[in-house]
Amino acid sequence: MLSASAVLAACAAVAMAAVAGGPAGAAPGRPAAGAASAPGKPLAGKVIGIDPGHNGHNWAFPRRINRLIWNGHNWEACDTTGTATNGGYPEPRFTFNVAMYLAADLRAAGAHVVLTRTTNRGVGPCVNTRAFLLDRAHANVSIDIHADGGPSWGRGFTVLEPGFRDKYNRKVIRGSVRFGHDVHLAFLRHTPFRVSDYYGSNGYVFRNDLAGLNLTTMPKVLIECGNMRNVADARLLTSPRVQKEIARALEDAIIRFLAGH
Repeated sequence: MLSASAVLAACAAVAMAAVAGGPAGAAPGRPAAGAASAPGKPLAGKVIGIDPGHNGHNWAFPRRINRLIWNGHNWEACDTTGTATNGGYPEPRFTFNVAMYLAADLRAAGAHVVLTRTTNRGVGPCVNTRAFLLDRAHANVSIDIHADGGPSWGRGFTVLEPGFRDKYNRKVIRGSVRFGHDVHLAFLRHTPFRVSDYYGSNGYVFRNDLAGLNLTTMPKVLIECGNMRNVADARLLTSPRVQKEIARALEDAIIRFLAGH
């Protein structure tokens, strides 16, 4: 296990590479001066975190991604390879595509965007490091993007919310639940997906075993956008048009949440 100083050093190094959208010399994770006054920009002055689940080359480094990290409640793997459709379309490609569409939409709305990874050709970072990156950026809200590998007969999305009050997330549990409701509503309004018929209850589930939710210091949820092992959901998840719709739904949820609705 890395020492605390080593983890912080790693976070700082990756944060410099992952923070996008600021001018040269700007502090990592903070918007440019004057951004809040930009006209017609509903997210001006806001910092938004995006964590695209997994990474494209995790499969090639099992020792690195299988090592255990402390997630605030218990031990879990540094990361996983993610799932895939029956046709071989990998979850990391899906999550990265949606993240890139979402980042572009958020920047167009005036936001400063922080990504936990900026390529789909890398490994990791570990899930606890991803949480620390967004915490260090002082994001106003963050979203973890995933797709599930459930039973082939199951369909639909699920919003995962923090179910364990950790020393990090204890002040943002209520905000995370409210943000989860906004994500849930936006998915129903703006995507072809409906609530999961195999996981959670009415499209929600509380989790206490995920670093991204246990270690967060800002409102955050994880969205399982659909089931990649279901033929109908897989057809949607691999469609660029639907990936853009998912991104727009998440943008809508973020704007709604930060507007206080």
